Amino acid sequence: MLSPYVLIPALVCTSLVSPIRAADPPRDLAKRIAERESASEAVRAQYLYKQQLLLEEFDQRNVRAGYYSEQREVIFSPSGERTEKLTQPATNRLVRLQLTPEDFRDIQEIQPLLLTKERLWLYQTQPRGEETIDGVPCWVLAVQPRQLLDGQRLFEGLLWATQSDFSVIRTEGRAVPQIITKKEENLFPRFTTIRHRTSQGYWFPQIAFADDTLPFRSGPLRLRMKLTFSNYQRFGADSTIQFEAPKP
Repeated sequence: MLSPYVLIPALVCTSLVSPIRAADPPRDLAKRIAERESASEAVRAQYLYKQQLLLEEFDQRNVRAGYYSEQREVIFSPSGERTEKLTQPATNRLVRLQLTPEDFRDIQEIQPLLLTKERLWLYQTQPRGEETIDGVPCWVLAVQPRQLLDGQRLFEGLLWATQSDFSVIRTEGRAVPQIITKKEENLFPRFTTIRHRTSQGYWFPQIAFADDTLPFRSGPLRLRMKLTFSNYQRFGADSTIQFEAPKP
């Protein structure tokens, strides 16, 4: 998002981690999470799904001033190449915000956040205790980039991974870096991504949301984003993934 324009997502779900010390996480927690994420990504790459985006901006009276919406179908080729097709024309009624290429990259690469083995080296990680999310005991892992090179889009925030198999079920944070120069401001809000467990035992992204106020030089601007992933269906098959209800 540029100057008076900003990117997408982030209703910030602030579930702060309380340091409960019942057990220590494995020393190789980040590695185990990355291995599980690699397996999850490989399975998800076999599915097409629908992706719906709604981005809203609000004026100084906190009244909706504009919005952007679109719907896409996402598929992957046998070689793993991502392909997208607009199934509903984009509607752009934004007033101050402007979606940038970085925003659309974040939708593809940061909001779903699959911290695979190939990407793990890009990050510093630190265990932050344990917490139960929707009845699921989880390890909490803080993640931040080791360094930010020109053109990179990375994640900074927290992951919640199940203690049973190290599947990531929730993320909270921000896409980085913020891009600020004399001529432009490309700011990115905090967001939360929630996953649901499939009948196959993997956790796929289902919704990412944001509600954040970005501090532009021209004045603060509140935005709200909702990004949903639905209708997962195995490519070339008729079966559809059924999400399991959270365990109490």
